[in-house]
Amino acid sequence: MTRYIFITGGVVSSLGKGLASAALAALLQARGYKVRLRKLDPYLNVDPGTMSPTQHGEVFVTDDGAETDLDLGHYERFTGVPARKTDNVTTGRIYTNVIEKERRGDYLGATVQVIPHVTDAIKEFTLSDVHDEDFVLCEIGGTVGDIESLPFLEAIRQLGNELGPERSMFMHLTLVPFLKSAGELKTKPTQHSVKELQSVGIQPDMILCRCEQDIPADECRKIGLFCNVPVDNVISAPDVGTIYEVPICYHERGLDRQLTRHFRLEDERSVGNGLDLSRWDQIVDRVKNPEGEVTIAVVGKYTNLLDSYKSLAEALDHGGIANHVRVNMNWIDSEIFESEEAVHHLSDVEGILVPGGFGERGAEGKIAAAKFAREHNVPYFGICFGMQMAVIETARSMAGIEKAGSTEFGECEEPIVGLMTEWARGNSVERRGAGDNLGGTMRLGAYDCRLADGSLVRKIYGEADISERHRHRYEVNINYRDRLEAAGVRFSGLSPDGVLPEIVELPNHPWYIGVQFHPELKSKPFEPHPLFSSFVGAAVEHSRLV
Repeated sequence: MTRYIFITGGVVSSLGKGLASAALAALLQARGYKVRLRKLDPYLNVDPGTMSPTQHGEVFVTDDGAETDLDLGHYERFTGVPARKTDNVTTGRIYTNVIEKERRGDYLGATVQVIPHVTDAIKEFTLSDVHDEDFVLCEIGGTVGDIESLPFLEAIRQLGNELGPERSMFMHLTLVPFLKSAGELKTKPTQHSVKELQSVGIQPDMILCRCEQDIPADECRKIGLFCNVPVDNVISAPDVGTIYEVPICYHERGLDRQLTRHFRLEDERSVGNGLDLSRWDQIVDRVKNPEGEVTIAVVGKYTNLLDSYKSLAEALDHGGIANHVRVNMNWIDSEIFESEEAVHHLSDVEGILVPGGFGERGAEGKIAAAKFAREHNVPYFGICFGMQMAVIETARSMAGIEKAGSTEFGECEEPIVGLMTEWARGNSVERRGAGDNLGGTMRLGAYDCRLADGSLVRKIYGEADISERHRHRYEVNINYRDRLEAAGVRFSGLSPDGVLPEIVELPNHPWYIGVQFHPELKSKPFEPHPLFSSFVGAAVEHSRLV
């Protein structure tokens, strides 16, 4: 029997519903339960694929090619359960499906309304593609009180009634601020938030209170009294030193114990006997007690909102965990290098990473960063756009192709990087055109790559065939391979048909690798991605040489 936990948020946004959901799922896993996590987003975009990273943060891509909310990255990192297309839906997707049904006449002439047609579509999504999971955790995006989230709240209210308390639970995440001038924690915002939730017919079963410090028992009692929630189900969620301490923090405060009591799960695993959180203890210890530190420059174009590179930052931390060091990230806007020398900003770092991006802005700065890393033997990691800019740089500097460029920026004499028009996916061929819609038309999801014998990446992965996730529309032009390899660039990873370059490296450099895919999307704290582990290890070695 699958049980559903609906997580809502109140008072303010960015409280960490995604992290709370992921941490709770990790605790349920530790108790032996099979979990699944989902995100219901109230915005009108069909998916976040066309949204600016500086507005909504990174786009997390699943194996099956869905462009999803960044919270799905938290879900995967904490549980190791691969997300799927059916784990993220938006108002835009729901309304698109409803309108398509109306146009086909599926509603048989009925007047199409929010209730029941939109809410039924949301419920259908929530219950679909569920198999033998013990728990499905559904996070509702936005903040209670937002007009956009009302259809989702109504849908989960109905589901709560239909499933019953033995199969459903409502958890509300709120903020309990500490007013320094008064020296007090204030519970009133939480009371108002729960009242707002109750106004749409939802009574929370549990309240998770975000705060700077632990909430005393008296305040928990007060919240429980005013919000009609048992005091044991008012859980304090104070700030912690690292996000990977959250599962431990929640367990110590009884979150998983109270949840299993709500569902009347009295078997041995739910009581908590032998609950093993040792891997989280080990991760926290590695983070808090590093044996050294390195500084990595991340030269990007969306550095004014670091959520744009959320998975990337976490993957670098995972590389640090694997090497027992702290990774200090120096976030640098790539446009700086278009007016200043890169050496002024990169001379004191142990590694340089150039991440993905779109458009011409800041491209020459990324090329300058790649050149600096190549000339000064600094470990370099280029991801997606970062690989393409590195290839352009080596084409100009090493192969004598002075006018090397990308057709992404317009017509150029030497299109080292060009628009992909077709590629293989399994037994089929996908085709795209320059005039196609932007949304959902890139090369998305997991694709296979074959690694060259004797290459550095072959040694790092320890296997010849790998699968990694992609999100790009442009690709390094295979027609330039011979000229570039003659100049010293090695194409060390190709698509199985040998048509698409996936990885390049410089054999005469200590560590210089560019990849067309996004390895950060598959990295986890308890299973760091091998490329990030190796890159941070190279940075550690570089720090010993300088």
